Amino acid sequence: MTVTAPSATTPAAQTTTPATGTTSDATLQGLGSLADNFNTFLTLLTTQLQNQDPTAPLDSNQFTQQLVQMTGVEQQLNTNSLLQQVVNNTSGGVSSAVSMIGSNVKATSTTANLTNGQAQWVYNLPSAAADLKVEVLDSNGNIVAAQAPTDLSAGDKTFTWNGKNLAGTQLPNGGTYTLQVTALDASGNTITTPSFVEGTVTGVTQSNGAALITVNGSSVPLSSVVSVTQANNTNTNSNTSTGS
Repeated sequence: MTVTAPSATTPAAQTTTPATGTTSDATLQGLGSLADNFNTFLTLLTTQLQNQDPTAPLDSNQFTQQLVQMTGVEQQLNTNSLLQQVVNNTSGGVSSAVSMIGSNVKATSTTANLTNGQAQWVYNLPSAAADLKVEVLDSNGNIVAAQAPTDLSAGDKTFTWNGKNLAGTQLPNGGTYTLQVTALDASGNTITTPSFVEGTVTGVTQSNGAALITVNGSSVPLSSVVSVTQANNTNTNSNTSTGS
């Protein structure tokens, strides 16, 4: 009895195709088929060892070669999978983010870095508020600044914090801070107020397969971007308030 492992030219290894989704599916199918074939191979090999002729024992070089062939198929399939990840990151993530460098973007985010003595956010009131409070929290959740804006009308509002805490002490640059907006309508119901960061994209990084863009010193996911404009187009209609 001779056990033969699938060669590196079996259909399971030939998974490359121009279509991204088809390539990924074929690679997964190939890995699944390889696992089944490998289990079958081990079963046959065990049976062969148990029933080998004592006067002519199985040559160890033979089944070692078969194991090497099986490993080669697995490595080829894994290589296909890694190449597909590179293609996905290049075509749908990093390359798109790089094209935004130098452009002004607006991205959903409640966090911002303190840079050059200030941090800035944009929050949106979908409807007029009867009561409004804006707070800045540090990385430990402590309130370092608070303000009650007087403009309660609906629309986008720009909030700029001067980097000073409640005691009036200027905090060092580089820290990450979170904007917390509490808005109530005339009936005392909470108004959901999404927050954003706006600014020029100055860099791109990648973390855990996701593309991140740098805006005002903060990294935000590419997927959180809601608008992109040319760098010379600025929004002059936002109402600005300074937190202290």
